[in-house]
Amino acid sequence: MSRREILKWALWVLLLSRIGAARSLCTGGCTLAYGAYRVKENDTVDNIVKFFRPVTTADVQQYSGLPNANFIDTGSLLKIPFSCDCINGNFLGHNFVYAIQSGDTYEKISDHYSNLTSSAWLQATNSYPETRIPDTGSLNVTINCSCGNAEVSPNYGLFLTYPLTAGDNVSGLSSQYNVTADLLQKYNPSVDFKLGSGLVFIPVQGLDGSYHPLSPSTGLAVGAIAGISVAVIIVALFLAAFLWIAFAKRRKQKDGQLIPSDSGIEISKQTFGSLNRSDEFGVSLGPSGITVDKSVEFTYEELAEATNDFSMANKIGQGGFGAVYYAELRGEQAAVKRMEMESSSSTESFLAELKVLTRVHHVNLVRLIGYCTDRALFLVYEYIDNGNLSQHLHGTAGRPLSFSERVQIALDSARGLEYIHEHTVPVYIHRDIKSANILIDKRFHGKVADFGLAKLTEVGGASLNTRLVGTFGYMPPEYARFGDVSTKIDVYAFGVVLYELISAKEAVLRTGASTTETKGLVAMFDNAFAEANPKENLKKLVDPRLGDSYPIDSVYKMAELGKLCTQESPQDRPPMRSVVVALMALSSSSEDWDVGTFYENKALINLMAGR
Repeated sequence: MSRREILKWALWVLLLSRIGAARSLCTGGCTLAYGAYRVKENDTVDNIVKFFRPVTTADVQQYSGLPNANFIDTGSLLKIPFSCDCINGNFLGHNFVYAIQSGDTYEKISDHYSNLTSSAWLQATNSYPETRIPDTGSLNVTINCSCGNAEVSPNYGLFLTYPLTAGDNVSGLSSQYNVTADLLQKYNPSVDFKLGSGLVFIPVQGLDGSYHPLSPSTGLAVGAIAGISVAVIIVALFLAAFLWIAFAKRRKQKDGQLIPSDSGIEISKQTFGSLNRSDEFGVSLGPSGITVDKSVEFTYEELAEATNDFSMANKIGQGGFGAVYYAELRGEQAAVKRMEMESSSSTESFLAELKVLTRVHHVNLVRLIGYCTDRALFLVYEYIDNGNLSQHLHGTAGRPLSFSERVQIALDSARGLEYIHEHTVPVYIHRDIKSANILIDKRFHGKVADFGLAKLTEVGGASLNTRLVGTFGYMPPEYARFGDVSTKIDVYAFGVVLYELISAKEAVLRTGASTTETKGLVAMFDNAFAEANPKENLKKLVDPRLGDSYPIDSVYKMAELGKLCTQESPQDRPPMRSVVVALMALSSSSEDWDVGTFYENKALINLMAGR
């Protein structure tokens, strides 16, 4: 290997090491937390503690205040004591070991633990598929917990993990546990207590009557607000509507109008029909209706004429929220997405895309031209000539993409994501990055599309929790398991796209004759890296249509970047700005790479210097 090649590789390794540096979500736990176990018919304390070893009958009797462990009422709550640990630097919980019994299912095991865990969570934290649990052996049962949050209150450091049941509400629980409803909601900020399922975290007193106040040096505010809950985080739309209406009214009182007259288009309540509400997407519901910034409003008749009455001949795509039609509108080629009003998911998708694309403009994001809300919900985009990346990689969309085109498309897409992650206020999270949502223009450059699942969060904020959406194969572990949302779920999905660009394989592959036997693309690349000669193993994964027309060193570097992006811990994944920098270096190296070009790139210089 020449000195020049050695220097190139040294710089690449240094770049990846800079990108991979990360901090944990939690650095420590607490010595005591409780799990609330609801007694079932014919339960005994002796039988219950078998599932919570090394907890003993005496422990449960003591912490639950039982005068006699042999007499417990069906439906009563027992306190199961355990330590609340920082697991993998990621979340707070405690791992119990469950001895498998013949015929077990994850649903049965969840029931043994009185819904302190769930079947989905059990499957996510164990290697056995639901249909292939062995008759013997053991399983990991992780119960989530909390150690408090100094930012909410320093006075509480002992918490009960409580599974919600039908009939529960925040006022009843606050009365039962002698804490205010406001405090309960602050410790569980996105939880609707009336849902009747999922976990919440309740501050409680210990045996000494104390709430175990936090020490100023404990630092428990990091990641400790609620651990990670399972299947409970649902956005309270009615609350968001109330807050937004109040905000809109205040703004009108202050400014004298809902929005400046030159800033957008107003849609009347009558026209908008079932969308007479506001939600997390920030489309404003005020005294005069719903308002949308900087977009053209089309009539239904105009769209119908341009699409030949939405004919099959004009149909160019079908997505989860509606069909897409080719049109020529006002002298411009366009793609018209049609969604039906009756679907609440279509409504939310429509509002999300309006929210993002009327406020966010970038060359690597598909451009929204306008909308229509007559008879159905319509979004009108710029027409992108060459279809989507999935069609080029997995379908029959013309010739195979060259390797340099693949690198360029990756760089373009990364730039689009970097923009919404780091250069908008508020920050946006796409939540459905995949090859099908990356469009290819006539110059074979990429544009990120389909913001129907987009989520917004505060600048500098941590992750926020929400319902599970997206596409399997692209979902990172923390999202599939916990519903935990941050910009790092887009980074993970982008890593899968990098693997797709290399291999032209689907994100999830059938591995046998059975339709249930599948393997993820991430696992395939992980296996290749685990071999003694990873570069040779990567060659076996490269798209065979490329033949020998690719630099294996560049493929290896792209795969390394994909591996960083798909790290199990979100904190180990790079931000998109670092991904862009790495792809810029890779793009240069795949053409006429030299050290001078590398150092002329200010972003790379800053990254190398740790800035």
